[in-house]
Amino acid sequence: MPIVVGVTFRSAGQVHYYDPGGIELREGDAVIAPAPRGTELGHVMADPRELAEDELEEPLRAIKRKATEADLRREDENRERERRAFEICAERIHEHGLPMKLIEAHHTFDRSRIVFYFSAEGRVDFRCLVRDLAQELKARVELHQVGVRDEAKLIGGFGSCGRPLCCATFLSTLHPVAIKMAKEQNLALNPSKISGVCGRLMCCLSYEYECYRRAKAESPRVGSTIELPQGVGKVIEVNVIKGTVTAALEDGTRVEVDAECACQCKAVARPAEGQPQQGREPTSRASAEAEPAERTPESARQVAAPERREGAQTETSAQGAGEKHPRRRRSRRSRARKPKS
Repeated sequence: MPIVVGVTFRSAGQVHYYDPGGIELREGDAVIAPAPRGTELGHVMADPRELAEDELEEPLRAIKRKATEADLRREDENRERERRAFEICAERIHEHGLPMKLIEAHHTFDRSRIVFYFSAEGRVDFRCLVRDLAQELKARVELHQVGVRDEAKLIGGFGSCGRPLCCATFLSTLHPVAIKMAKEQNLALNPSKISGVCGRLMCCLSYEYECYRRAKAESPRVGSTIELPQGVGKVIEVNVIKGTVTAALEDGTRVEVDAECACQCKAVARPAEGQPQQGREPTSRASAEAEPAERTPESARQVAAPERREGAQTETSAQGAGEKHPRRRRSRRSRARKPKS
C-alpha cells in the first residue's frame, strides 16, 4: 500500500491525497502541491500513513516542496490581490447589470488564473464580463456558479445553535439531507427549526440519524401491544434519548418502562404456534362480522355493472349497424296512418 498524506487548500475544503516523495511532513505543515486549477499552497491535515489503492479517488501526485517564508509572503500578496479583484468584479457586474451575486475571488498560488464564485437564480451570460476582467487583471479568469449550500460554506457564519457553521469548519463534503431524518428523530417539521442559514435542511440532522434508526429498530413500534407486569398495554411513545417506552394500559393509565424490558415483554406477548393472538380477538370478530355487510353492496355493484355495460354495448352496436331508434320508427308509422286532410 502506498504512503500518502492528506492536504487541503482551504478551510474545511476537500482533502486530497499526495505522495510525500521522501519529504518529512507533519500535521499542520504548509506545502506546495499541484491542484486541479494549478499550483496551490496547502496544509497537511494528518501525518503520512498507508492507504489502500482502491480508496484513492484520483491519481496520486507528488508534493513539490515544503512552503518557505517567501512562499508564505507570496500567499499573503495573493490574498491582497483577491480583495482587489473582488472589488473590480463587483463593479463590472453592476455596470453590465447582470443578475448575479459575487461570493468570493480566489487567486492561485502561481498567479496563472483567478476564479470567481457567484450565485444566481438561473443561467447568466457573463461572456462580456469575463473579457473585461481578463483585460484588466491580466490573468486567466474563470467564473463558477454555486448553490446555496456552497454559498454558505464559502461565506461562513453562525447557526441557530450559536456555533460556527459545520460546513465552514469541518465538513469537507456536503452530503444530502432528507426530511426522513427529521421525522425519525421525532422533530417538529417546522421549516424555521430544521433549516440552516442556507435555507436547506440542516446538515446536523444526519449526525444522529443512524443512532435513532437502530434504537427504534430494537424497540417495539408505536401502536403495538405488549404485556407488562401491570397488564397489557399499547405503545404510544418511544423515547430514544432516555431509552424508555411509554405504554397505555386498558384502564387508561400510562406506564413508562425501559426499552430493553419492553422488548422482552413484546417477545413474551407473542402467542405460540396454533394459538390465537390475545388482545386481537374482539377486533378480528368485529371485522369478520362487519365484512359480509361491507362486501354485499360492493358485490351488488359489481354484478350490476356488467349488465349496464352490456346494455351500453348492445345499443352502440345497434346504432353502428344503421338501425333506427324504436321511438323514431313508431312516430313515422303513426304519421303514415294519419289520414290526409
